Amino acid sequence: MFAAYVTITIVGSVFTAIAAGTYLIGHDYPKAQLDMKRLPHSWMPRLGTLLAAGSLGLQAGFAVPVLGNLAAAGLVLYFIGALIAHLRVGSRQLVGWAIFFATSVAALVVNLGHHGPW
Repeated sequence: MFAAYVTITIVGSVFTAIAAGTYLIGHDYPKAQLDMKRLPHSWMPRLGTLLAAGSLGLQAGFAVPVLGNLAAAGLVLYFIGALIAHLRVGSRQLVGWAIFFATSVAALVVNLGHHGPW
């Protein structure tokens, strides 16, 4: 269980850190996603900051387990919100979302399985 916990947590943290970086540097892909979802570009730094906080929280969970649990739960909620934004505009391009969501759910499951809720 420990190996799965470490591996999934690191993979989830790296995925969300990369996504956060693209939002924070103003890459074209997040801009296109926001346009497709009819959201303002002013949300980019906020969304990037949420992703970065989730990524750092997953890493902090190695030292303070409750932070890892909270970060993983926050990322699951973030990606549920992303799904709602996709469905609101009728987008069926959900492969990227599914990968990030599955990784976040897996991180939450292994964090809770390894440490318990508190």
